[in-house]
Amino acid sequence: MRPRGHGHLWQQAQTCSLMAMIPIHESAKGITFAIKVHPRARKNAATGVVGQALKLALTAPPVEDKANQAVIEFFAELFAIPRSSVTITSGETSRNKVVRVFGVGRAAAEKCLSELIAGGS
Repeated sequence: MRPRGHGHLWQQAQTCSLMAMIPIHESAKGITFAIKVHPRARKNAATGVVGQALKLALTAPPVEDKANQAVIEFFAELFAIPRSSVTITSGETSRNKVVRVFGVGRAAAEKCLSELIAGGS
């Protein structure tokens, strides 16, 4: 149950706790984080957190690499970077994937993903 009053503080606290659940690793090759893909959804959106992964709904079907391309396009648009800066490092044939993003710092990624989760899309 959500506490009454100070709703914005509750949302900030929940967003911070959600980001703590999604580990973002930074290296010279970029940042990496886990996602869980829900293909054939109604719209492309981040729908929450599952375990230590960002849950990502995509309209693309999981055939002929279409969902993987949709993942790359989603994060390229989200971080305003070229598609070539986003790669799937593991899980290309699975719903559970690890995404690497080059050219975005950890702090910027955490801020962007926090806003994405808080906004619900």
